[in-house]
Amino acid sequence: MAGHSKFKNIMHRKGAQDKKRSAQFSKLSREITVAAKMGMPDPDMNPRLRAAVNAAKAQSMPKDNIQRAIDKASKGDAENYEEVRYEGYGPGGVALIVEALTDNRNRTATNVRTAFSKNGGNLGASGAVSHGFERLGLIEYPASVGDEDKVLEAAIEAGADDVESDMGDGDENPGGHSIWVASDALHEVAAELEKVLGEAEGVKLAWRPNLKVDVDEGTASTLLKLVDTLDDDDDVQTVWGNYEISDEVMEKLG
Repeated sequence: MAGHSKFKNIMHRKGAQDKKRSAQFSKLSREITVAAKMGMPDPDMNPRLRAAVNAAKAQSMPKDNIQRAIDKASKGDAENYEEVRYEGYGPGGVALIVEALTDNRNRTATNVRTAFSKNGGNLGASGAVSHGFERLGLIEYPASVGDEDKVLEAAIEAGADDVESDMGDGDENPGGHSIWVASDALHEVAAELEKVLGEAEGVKLAWRPNLKVDVDEGTASTLLKLVDTLDDDDDVQTVWGNYEISDEVMEKLG
């Protein structure tokens, strides 16, 4: 167990919660449909679908929307989404990995390339930056499930590799626990943790950087604009990066 450290999820930063809810729902729906299409349309029999449904519930997505997304896959009238990964460098040489679910690769590639070039970055070839990251499983819980010791103990028992906890300091930083596991043990560990901590907010495969880069105020401002632009794209599901932004810099950026 590599211990636990203060963790601040960039998705929890100020303003992220104000993003259009409908855009978030459409991304969640897309993941549910793809997961249901790839396996059984029953969350109890399909770990990826179960994780997608739990993530949607955590964002207060209505049950009807969730069921519609599952039905779309089983009726066979869903668009043919494919998983695509883009890699590139943002401002200050920050490494970024962009994961998308798309029904039109050309449209998505153009949008991602434009976002990079307009915000001080450039898109690289496949494999350009992923060698600096580890492919791991990530299980996320809100800070409210318990303190660092409780979550660490549960994680060790369940077979996790590492825990990063941030107990938060109010609405702008609600905090949370990030539990890292071997990618092939993700759903097994998540099932064990659920017995102790309840349903997770997120269960997914993730890219964890081997080394993090501290960015200054100027770089952070452009970088966050790039990340926001990518996040706003309907096809983009997740943006991973190897950057760290200090609390002081975040406060200055407001």
